[in-house]
Amino acid sequence: MAVEHPVTAPSGDQTRIHNIGYRSYDGPRLGRAYARRSLYSQSLRGAYGLGRSVKSKVLPMLLFVVMCVPAAIMVAVAVATKANELPVGYTRYAIIMQAVISLYVASQAPQSVSRDLRFKTVPLYFSRPIETADYVRAKFAALASALFVLTAAPLLVLYIGALLAKLDFADQTKGFAQGIVSVALLSLLFAGLGLVIASVTPRRGFGIAAVIAVLTISYGAVSTLQAIADAQNSTGSIPWIGLFSPVTLIDGVQSAFLGAASAFPGAIGPSHGEGAVYVLVVLGLIAASYGLLLRRYRRIGL
Repeated sequence: MAVEHPVTAPSGDQTRIHNIGYRSYDGPRLGRAYARRSLYSQSLRGAYGLGRSVKSKVLPMLLFVVMCVPAAIMVAVAVATKANELPVGYTRYAIIMQAVISLYVASQAPQSVSRDLRFKTVPLYFSRPIETADYVRAKFAALASALFVLTAAPLLVLYIGALLAKLDFADQTKGFAQGIVSVALLSLLFAGLGLVIASVTPRRGFGIAAVIAVLTISYGAVSTLQAIADAQNSTGSIPWIGLFSPVTLIDGVQSAFLGAASAFPGAIGPSHGEGAVYVLVVLGLIAASYGLLLRRYRRIGL
């Protein structure tokens, strides 16, 4: 607390000297771990507009509702018609809703990092006690967690609905677990790519456009090439073409190892050997995204 000590000048005029002092802090110093957790929690809350203006809550909450409503409708239909299975498998749901997921990443990845870049506050984080790696991990984990909530919530709705419809418990539990693994990989991959792209520019609008372009244009281009290969009976190249889009990468992993039906033309998914390549590419992209973010913010913090 500032303490003011007025000193009267010897000349007798109204000039005063203010001696401003500060009390020392004797409380606990919580350190890097606490700072990292705080940055993570605030970034995660910000991904859904919590603690921000009402305007900031509209888009993320709307996208969350859009993700969950089709699942609720499918559950209602399954319960009403006493169906023997859900209309859509757990591993297929995120692929069908990939446009909504891409829009969420495009809107929230720049929000997570662009303001810090635009207002040049990143070096302040690194003054103490937080370090560059702490900042990157917190931001990466927060966006991945937000994406996992977005993609896992409708799967939970489907699972609860399947149990209410009295579908086989073992089959539904297995499918739900496979779906959770799939969306966990998707969340890590999309979060890493989104943050890398958004960290290139401090302008949020440019970041949104760039993320949408990378996620949607790559998927459209890969799907078109796969359709051409299928029309020309070049089916052996279809799985390899799928390596060049984040969405088809996840589709290939889950069709190879998680029992999912492939969305590739002709339902020609990768074999187990090709699926191993898919897994390596996905893990490599996640690790590369983290490494690129780390290098980027180390340069900014200098």
